[in-house]
Amino acid sequence: VQLQASGGGLVQPGGSLRLSCAASKFALDYYAIGWFRQAPGKEREGVSCILSRTTHYADFVKGRFTISRDNARNTVYLQMNSLKPEDTAVYYCATCGVGDSIYNTGYWGQGTQVTVSS
Repeated sequence: VQLQASGGGLVQPGGSLRLSCAASKFALDYYAIGWFRQAPGKEREGVSCILSRTTHYADFVKGRFTISRDNARNTVYLQMNSLKPEDTAVYYCATCGVGDSIYNTGYWGQGTQVTVSS
């Protein structure tokens, strides 16, 4: 399982970014894929997870972030709107599950840096 994240960058507060997670060597639609983030000095946390038919979000991104998948392109996207400075982190795509929170189920991609600053 290989996951490649891209799309990070520097954006002003209130701005938008779209992250992409491209899968290789496996069909992405067989897995639940999600996004996690880690800010400096903080633990990695689950942001969003897309299962076959449902999507799940951490409370701190609900209404601002949207996860989607394009099985034809073998890619999962995270559209991030109304970005805040506290969204600054390295974002990772990974296989995921959903319980009391969003958790990793074993595979990680590399991260992409998102910086929200004026």
